[in-house]
Order: sequence, then C-alpha cells, then structure tokens
Amino acid sequence: MSKEIDLLISGCLAVTVNDEFSIIENAGIAINNGKIIAIDKVENISTEIYKPRKIIFAANKMAIPGLVNAHTHAAMVYFRGLADDLPLKEWLENHIWPAEAKYVNAEFIRKAIRLAVAEMLKSGTTIFCDMYFLPDIAAEVLEEMKIKAILGSPLLDSKTPITKSPKEGLKNTENLIKKLRGGSGRIMPAVAPHAPYTCSSELLKQAAEISKEYDVPFHIHLSEEEWENKKIESEKGMSSIAYLNNLGVLTEKTIAAHVNWVSTHDIEILKEAGAGVVHNPQSNMKLATGICPVPDLLKAGVKVGLGTDGATSNNDLDMFGEMQTAARLHKIARKDPTAVNAKEAIWMATKGGAKVLGLDETIGSLEANKKADIVLLDMDKPHLVPLYDVHSQLAYSVKGSDVDTVIIDGRTVVENGDLLVCDEEKIISEARTFSRKLKGASF
Repeated sequence: MSKEIDLLISGCLAVTVNDEFSIIENAGIAINNGKIIAIDKVENISTEIYKPRKIIFAANKMAIPGLVNAHTHAAMVYFRGLADDLPLKEWLENHIWPAEAKYVNAEFIRKAIRLAVAEMLKSGTTIFCDMYFLPDIAAEVLEEMKIKAILGSPLLDSKTPITKSPKEGLKNTENLIKKLRGGSGRIMPAVAPHAPYTCSSELLKQAAEISKEYDVPFHIHLSEEEWENKKIESEKGMSSIAYLNNLGVLTEKTIAAHVNWVSTHDIEILKEAGAGVVHNPQSNMKLATGICPVPDLLKAGVKVGLGTDGATSNNDLDMFGEMQTAARLHKIARKDPTAVNAKEAIWMATKGGAKVLGLDETIGSLEANKKADIVLLDMDKPHLVPLYDVHSQLAYSVKGSDVDTVIIDGRTVVENGDLLVCDEEKIISEARTFSRKLKGASF
C-alpha cells in the first residue's frame, strides 16, 4: 500500500551537499509535512511507493538545497545604486546614513523588503540573516512571502532612524524576540550590535547577555575594514576579534560578517569560541575593504558561510554571484587555482551558511528529515551544456536567472520562474515610484 505524501519531485539531478557530497542522477524526492522524507533514485521513490498529491516532473532540472544568505541588509535594496565607487566610511556617513535618516519608516520597510525578498526568492535564496531597522514590520511581510529569515535591528551608541538611545534599542530587541517566538517559526530573532567601533563595551556586553538569555544569534560586523582594527588596537590594545573575546561576547552564537583583517591568533580565537564567519566577497571587493582569509578559516575548522551584504554595496542579492566570486577571488588572491574549490563554494552557500546560523540540523542539504527547502534549476540553457562535473557547473556557471522552482517547507513559492507569493509587477512599480522621489532629494 502506497504512502500518501504532499509532493514528489521526479527525475531531477540532485546535488545533496550531504557530508559525502553525493550526487543522485534521475532522483526522486518525497516531501510531506514540510520535510524531505526520502531522497533516492526515482525507481526507489516511485508512485507505487508514494501517492503524492502533486508531482513535479523535473527532467533536465538540477535540485539543490535552498541557498543561505547569511548576512544582508535586505531593505537597503531601495538604495541600490545610490552611492557607488566610494570608500566605506564616506559611503556610510555621507550618503547611506543620511538617506536612512530621511526615509526609513514602516512604509519604507514594507515596500523595500518585498522587493528584496522577490529578488532573493527568484534567485534561489530560501533563508537570509538580516540586520536592519524595524524588523517587526519586516517580519509581517516575510510571513506573507513564506521565506525564512533571522532578523535583528542594528544596535548603536548613537541615535538611529528608529531609536533615540541604546537603551531603547535593547528594549526593542527584547520585544522582537518575544514577538517572533510566538510566530510560525520561519522568522527568527537575533541581537544585532552594529560593530565594535559603533558600540560601547557596555552595549556589546548587554547585547550578549540578551543573546545568552534568550538563546538567539549575536549578529555583528567584525574586522571589516583595516581602519577598524587600527582604531580598536589604538584604544584597546588588541584586535577587534581579541577585544570581543576579551569582553566575553564572542561565542558559538556569534555571526560575524566580513572578517577581512585577521591574524593567525584571531583565527584561533574564532575557532575556540565556535563563532561563525560570513564572507561577503562582492561587497568587500566593491568597497575595497579587504579579503576574508577563507582558505585559512576553512583549514582551521572555523564555520564559514556566504552573504550578499546589502544591495547598496553589491549591488544585487544573488547568492549564485557570491558563490562564483568566492570560488574565483581567492585563487587570484593566493595565486593558487586550488584555493576555495567548487565544493567549498557550494558548501558555504548552503550547509556552511546553515552552520553559521545554527540551523544545519534542519536546513542546508537535501537529506531525509531535513526541511524541504529546495531549488530546481533549469539546465536547458546554452551556458549550462555540456555537463561534465556537476559541482563545477553549479559553482562556476549557474546564474540566479536559471532558477525555475523554489520550495520552502514543502510549499512552492516560485514556479516556472514566477513568484506565487506576491504581486511582482506591483512591487517593481512601487520601487520605481520611490526612486523618482529619491532622485530629487538632497541630504
């Protein structure tokens, strides 16, 4: 007697990203109650064994785990292209922060986050870790659009567009944690101190206490720019990473974005603390902030994922671009064509990112009992044939525009390249309306 299930994906090429990096040709993936219940050769997962309510026939499709964007500022997509070709400090202080002060409010977040999520879903991202303002408002939109996220509002010593003091920011963070814990479980909270140079030691410690009390991630920019390390060293007598460790705030819950300027000792500290690192290659290249020593981190056993950063410094949210850039950047930086190979790049964009977020037991690979977060890629494209090495093709050739189907918790949210969870035409129209207003603004 066959078992009734919600969905069967039949005939795909499955890139599992399990510990063995198994590839299953002509695979079947059985899905029920939001989880993968079986993945194997299609003859072992046939309609004689399973009775699906829906079947996706996936010949000439590649199935991969949903991509993990482990660090971004999603709503900043509304400032895409606003200030390019500038150093980080000037970019932030003279352009981005003034624009945020003038425009960021609940309406801005609702509209901008929709555009960001539409872009991420259509390019295969199924979960993202975000640091931006009004995450409680963003969460409402994300529930509608069925994507997964970890959300935290940036904590700073200075006034922000939504808070007058660090104390207010910490209170808002606790309120967010309590609110999101009563939701669907797809949207999770984080504590998000902005950076060591914008947060006092007291604020960092208070943020870490909340992270520990509620068992939520501690998301921070760290060692992004050379001047940051020099500033911390001149003031504290140690590197940014050593400083956080000395404060006792660097733990296995830490999601450290960028991490470009580190010593061998810093890497040892990260490993010992169990902290995760998010490599943002395209943003770091564009702002010329430095190169994260990914080969050294991986060799040391530090958890490493990939992120796009915000669309103001990238300028897109396509994780395939990050994967390809990561696989190429370190080769030229090290003058070593073996540095960050295809499997390592894929790992960072999927299971590695899931490890950084503390979610690798449930997402990041195509395995039985994992959440059914699956992306189907259309391999009938000129740039994707011929196919000799599956992992190489995925790491070096696939583009976000090759995404055909996206499934999150067993629910199809993108089908034949079309969004099923929002009005894409309306989202684009609203973004264009905002951009016309911004063009005529002065700061």
